[in-house]
Amino acid sequence: MDTVNLDQSIQVLQDHKDQWACLPIPEKIALLEEIRRRLAEKSQAWVEASVRGKQMQMHAPEEGEEWTGGPWTLAEGINGYIDTLGALEHGRMLMPKKIHNLPNGQLAARVFPNTILDKIMLNGITAEIWMQPGVTQANLTGSMAAFYQQKKPSGKVALILGAGNVAGIPPRDLLYRLYSLGHVVILKMSPINDYLGPIFEDIFAPFVQAGYLRFSYGGGEVGNYLVHHPGVDEIHMTGGVHTYQAILFGSGPEGAERKRQNQPFLKKPFTGELGGVTPTIIVPGKWTKADIRYQAENVATMKLQNAGCNCVASQVLVMSESWEQHNEFLEAVRQLMQELPARPSYYPGTAERANEAVRIHPEAELFSGDVPRTLILGLDPQAGEELCFQQELFSPVLAQIDLPGKNNADFLHNAVRFCNEKLYGTLGATILIHPKTMKQLGPDFEAALTALHYGAIGINIWNASAFLLVQATWGAFPGSTIDAIQSGFGIVGNSFMFDKPERTVVRGSFYPFPRTWLHGDPAFLPKPPWFLTNKTAHITTRGVAKITMDPKWRYLPGILWSALKG
Repeated sequence: MDTVNLDQSIQVLQDHKDQWACLPIPEKIALLEEIRRRLAEKSQAWVEASVRGKQMQMHAPEEGEEWTGGPWTLAEGINGYIDTLGALEHGRMLMPKKIHNLPNGQLAARVFPNTILDKIMLNGITAEIWMQPGVTQANLTGSMAAFYQQKKPSGKVALILGAGNVAGIPPRDLLYRLYSLGHVVILKMSPINDYLGPIFEDIFAPFVQAGYLRFSYGGGEVGNYLVHHPGVDEIHMTGGVHTYQAILFGSGPEGAERKRQNQPFLKKPFTGELGGVTPTIIVPGKWTKADIRYQAENVATMKLQNAGCNCVASQVLVMSESWEQHNEFLEAVRQLMQELPARPSYYPGTAERANEAVRIHPEAELFSGDVPRTLILGLDPQAGEELCFQQELFSPVLAQIDLPGKNNADFLHNAVRFCNEKLYGTLGATILIHPKTMKQLGPDFEAALTALHYGAIGINIWNASAFLLVQATWGAFPGSTIDAIQSGFGIVGNSFMFDKPERTVVRGSFYPFPRTWLHGDPAFLPKPPWFLTNKTAHITTRGVAKITMDPKWRYLPGILWSALKG
């Protein structure tokens, strides 16, 4: 371990932290514009490296996953911060176009769509940030962009322990630290995807040259050295809860004892996005065969995208025991788990976690793959120590439970209670519900939504879309404590810079275009490009990434044509 180089990196950041904190906004915007230009030049190399690293195929639909979770989402982040800083430069806050009070009195701000391009690219998708209780329309601007409301802010050095699964997470995290919190950053790449480090260094070269950013590489020894370095002021990580706790309390018997006594060894501010067990609630309704197939594709995508290694990969299907189409829907999911092309597992420990679930549940159905896709049906919702409820499996394992309910409102109440009380974590949840059923439920649906305590909730859309949309927040539901960490502390994303957000709620259409129009829904979004069944996903997502990095209308016809063919 080269401690001399690490010490020098941190010293450079310490020397420049106040300069960055006080850098005039126009200069900060200029840096964003420059890295957006560099991103456009390096995006193809980025995607190719990710595809190789995950043993996938270029020029195939699966390539689209790397455009979506890589250059596209980073470009969204850059654009979001440019818009916000542009308003701050002129002495005002960038405000969403719609801000309203929810039935329970909480304030909600619609943060997507926000531009004409948003409305065209992801037509029919909306995202709202719900504020914490106490935030009102009168005091909202006072709880925005707190860093920029300081007259002479002091800088800090932040360490980011980068994620190894989704390529866009580390650069998105460092943008949040740089621009929302005013920190300079040392980004330690995960050994799993450190092949992306040189590409990121090239994209962010202006920040490196100015002394605002440094990169580091290596395993746990390097991470431990940086975490405890006196020149590091704050830490953020994306990863597993056990890693977080090992850093917080220390390792070995002494660490275990400190954890038992709830006395952290690490005294620095330490935020983290730690994943969790993600539920998908299926609300009963009268669905057509096309509805069942489409929503089964939605579920299969939520489970199997990125080889099942997403922090909000659907892990528990929550269904009504009395739904007449219960078995038909599960059969559609089963068929997709059989039909979709097998994906190599690339993330360490995937096989061990999946094998443990199968060992505990020998009745599990196994399908193709070097780590078999696994379906475990009919788990006991009252089981106290059920592995599938208490541990994020981070693998292609999908479990399912049935809950009672004398009607849809009763079932939904039971489902929300089960998710809140039985499942570990509060990061993300998804609800699939027919529009007619939602309308029939009325206030009961909104009450259930309010009671569902997750940081990102998707309605008829994968809650992971809140990560893609940098205007939204991404992180655990507020309220975790050190001795009940759940999905962690803190948020990222949030390009509007709200200081007291509670959650993000993303809504999509129950149907793809053109069936939307047949059912009176004006949405124009065909099958989303992140669906594993989208045959032109790689073409569409590459086009959307390009127009996000370089907003020229000439790209649009090709994108729309590819999307319709998908």
